[in-house]
Amino acid sequence: MSIDSVPIRRIVDHPLVPMPRGDWPATLAPVAQILDAGLELGPATVLVGENGSGKSTLVEAVAAAYGLSPEGGSTGAMHSTRVSESVLGEHLGIERDIGATRRGYFLRAETMHGLFTYLEENPSSSRPDMSFHEVSHGESFLDLIVDRFKRQGLWLLDEPESALSFSGCLSLLGILKDKLAEGGSQVILSTHSPLLAALPGATIYEVGDWGLRETAWEDLELVRSWRSFLDAPGRFLRHL
Repeated sequence: MSIDSVPIRRIVDHPLVPMPRGDWPATLAPVAQILDAGLELGPATVLVGENGSGKSTLVEAVAAAYGLSPEGGSTGAMHSTRVSESVLGEHLGIERDIGATRRGYFLRAETMHGLFTYLEENPSSSRPDMSFHEVSHGESFLDLIVDRFKRQGLWLLDEPESALSFSGCLSLLGILKDKLAEGGSQVILSTHSPLLAALPGATIYEVGDWGLRETAWEDLELVRSWRSFLDAPGRFLRHL
């Protein structure tokens, strides 16, 4: 496999199972934009937006279309506790590079407890002693990433900052940066963190009622808001 190839080159409306445009989540502007025009994906893509904008819906759908559990894990860990994801994954088409790896892993912060339980109850023979519930949430999150992100693959992360401190976010950023530098891997990340949005080399999309718009890190509303708050927190707090 060429180090320049990536697991997913483009996501589109599935040609055989198109998404009805009047059904949710096709009514969300970013979802409609992808269904109508497709979206090219490079080695790293970051989605930034408010709650309800559709960024997590997109990441979950890409995971499902790729063959990963929407609740997290690899292609071999198809556990499920309670179905809450949309049907979008059934209607997304995945265009791949020839010879690209089909390996992948999805980490979704809000379902990590269930994934950790599944992994402890179904240990791999090569890693039987990983006890995720015996250390802090952030420590187990990073331990899992270090353990699973060893080879080339598609790495999907939905709001991972929910499990991590500032230093934990820096550690994750370093892991992803090193993995991308090796070539052949791909990261798709949704986040509220200006730190994680600064992933080197990533294409950043601001997600909202307008759809998806490519935005430089320093121009993100997220970054401008954090800068304003840190410069003068009292100005914000007076209006609460």
